[in-house]
Amino acid sequence: MKQEVKREIVSEAVKQIYDAYPALWGKFGENGYKRTEEDNFHHLNHLETACLMDDNKYFTDYTEWLERVLTSRQVGTELIIDNFQRLKEIIPGKTDPDEEQAFLHMLDEAIAILKSGR
Repeated sequence: MKQEVKREIVSEAVKQIYDAYPALWGKFGENGYKRTEEDNFHHLNHLETACLMDDNKYFTDYTEWLERVLTSRQVGTELIIDNFQRLKEIIPGKTDPDEEQAFLHMLDEAIAILKSGR
């Protein structure tokens, strides 16, 4: 996926998150917004790497690690789920169809893991 496309996806996802949860501004401020952008680049990079390796576990392992890190920083699991769901809505049409399907499938798996509380 081209870097320009990643920037577009990240920008849209983060804008949507902060529009939906304006209290995040008060809780985390501008630094939190920037961290959310960084996190979303990490999400996309891990999706891309997992796809290239043909290894969904790479992304689900990342998801479990991410949840541990973010919840320790007072970011609830529900926000991670919300973020991944937003990525599922934004990604279609922005990358190769095979890559798109792989990304959407991995995001579904990650969301299921987060919802199950494992």
